[in-house]
Amino acid sequence: MTELVEMADISKSFGGSIAVDRVSFALQAGSVHALMGENGAGKSTLMKILAGVHQPDSGAILRDGRRIVFANPREALEAGISTVFQELSLLANLTIAENMFLGREPVTRLGRIDYARMNAETGKALRELGLDLDPETLVADLSIAERQFVEIAHGIEADAAVFILDEPTAALNAADVEVLNRHIRRLRDEGKAIVYISHRMEEIFQVCDTVTVLKDGRCIGTRPLAGMTPAGLIAMMVGRELQDLFPPRAVDTGDVVLDVRDFRVGPETRPFSMQLRGGEIVALAGLEGQGQQRFLRSLVGQFQPFSGEIMIKGERLSLPASPAAGIRRLKAAGVGFIPEDRKDEGLFLGLSVEHNIAIGLHARQNEWSVAKNHRQTVADAIRDLNIRAAAGAAATVGALSGGNQQKVLLGRYLATKPDILLVEEPTRGVDVGAKSEIYKLLRDFANAGGAALVLSRETLELIGLCDRIYVVHGDTVVSELPASTATEHDILDAALGA
Repeated sequence: MTELVEMADISKSFGGSIAVDRVSFALQAGSVHALMGENGAGKSTLMKILAGVHQPDSGAILRDGRRIVFANPREALEAGISTVFQELSLLANLTIAENMFLGREPVTRLGRIDYARMNAETGKALRELGLDLDPETLVADLSIAERQFVEIAHGIEADAAVFILDEPTAALNAADVEVLNRHIRRLRDEGKAIVYISHRMEEIFQVCDTVTVLKDGRCIGTRPLAGMTPAGLIAMMVGRELQDLFPPRAVDTGDVVLDVRDFRVGPETRPFSMQLRGGEIVALAGLEGQGQQRFLRSLVGQFQPFSGEIMIKGERLSLPASPAAGIRRLKAAGVGFIPEDRKDEGLFLGLSVEHNIAIGLHARQNEWSVAKNHRQTVADAIRDLNIRAAAGAAATVGALSGGNQQKVLLGRYLATKPDILLVEEPTRGVDVGAKSEIYKLLRDFANAGGAALVLSRETLELIGLCDRIYVVHGDTVVSELPASTATEHDILDAALGA
C-alpha cells in the first residue's frame, strides 16, 4: 500500500501536561485505521495536530514523503485532510448548505454568493448519505443524529485523500451506522485513507483494517485487526481484560414507581402502557426517531404529548408538563433527568466540578437559600464516582474527558438521592473503562432501591445493562422483552415493526 501521511515522533503539551508523547502514526491508501484508547489517551489531540488545529511541539508530518506544516484547519483541508471532530462544529444559526460551504462559498458572475449552487451540491451530498433533508434547514432545527450526519457529509463532500472521523457514530443508531460504514468502505475502495476513532468495539472490527492504541499520550502499538480479538484489544487499551463489563442484573424488584397508562404521543398514534419498579433498570429501544425520546421528554415538558396518564409513586403527574417548570416538578417528585447532549443541555462547561454537582443540591432549596454542607456531598460524589480531575473539585468541567464529564452529570443527580433516573445515552462518547464504571453506578443505584429508565442507541448496551426492554416503533411500545434472553435480532425485528 502507498503511504499517504506519516506522523513521526509527534509530541504536544498543554501547560505542564503532556498530551502526546513521541507518537508515530502512518496512514496507508485504501485502508481504514482505527485509533483507540481511553478518554484522555491523546487520540483527539494527535488528530487535531494532523488537522491543523494544534501545532506539535516536536516531530514532523510527512505528506507523500514531503514535510508539511499546517497553520490552521483550512490549510489541512486544502492539502487533502478532512476532519469530522467529536465536538460538533456546525453553526446552529446557519442553514445546512451555509455550514457545508462556510469559508468557501461559491459566487455568481456578479460576485454574489451562489445559494442555488450551494443548495444543489449540499442536497447531492446529503442524498449520497441517504439523508432526506432540505439544505435550507437551519442546523438548530436538526436532531443530534442529523447534525452528526451533516458533519460527516461535510467531510465526505470535500475531495480529500485522508478522512479523520472522531466518534462519527456516537449519535447514530444501528441502521444509520451501517449507512455510514457503507460509505467508509466506498472511500477505502477509492484509495482514500480513513482514521476511525470510536469506543464501539463491534464497529471497529466490522470496518477497520488496522488499529493503533494510545495510552497516557504514548503509542502502545499498531496491529492488524485480522489477528486480534475484542478482549485482546481491550487489554491493550486499559492494561487489563474486562471480564465483566456489565454488573449482575436485579434479583428482586420493589413497588411500581412509574406507571404509564394509555399514553399517546400524537393524535394518530396507538396508546401504550408501561411500568417501572424500584430496583430495576428498564430500556427504551428502537430505531432513531421512533418516539422513545419524545416520550421521555414529555415528562420534562420538552415535548407535548396528545394524551395519557403518568403516575409517579402513586401521585398523578398532570400533562402536558410545563416547558419552563417540568424539570423542577420532576425533581420535587424525586426524578432526575440526564439528557443526551451533556455539553449543550447538561453541564456548565466553564464552571468547576463542584459547581456542576452542587447545582442539583441548590435547586432543591427555595430561591433565597442554598444547600448546606454541599462541599462534603460533592467530595463524596467525586470519590464514589471515581471522577478523575487533577485539580479535584475546582477543576473546570470543560477540561475533563468525556467519561469524567458524564460522571459529573450523573453525580449531580445521584447527590440529590432521587428515586427515579431518566437517562438518555448514558455512555455516549465514553471509553470502555468509563462505560464499565457508569454501568456499575447505575446498577448500584438500582440495587439501593432506585429505578432507572434508559434510552440508548447501542443495542448491546441495553441488553447487558437492563432488566427489561420496551421496544418502540411508530411512537408506541410494540414489544416488551426480558433483557436476559433478548438478542439484537429480536429487538431489530420488533423495531422494524415485524
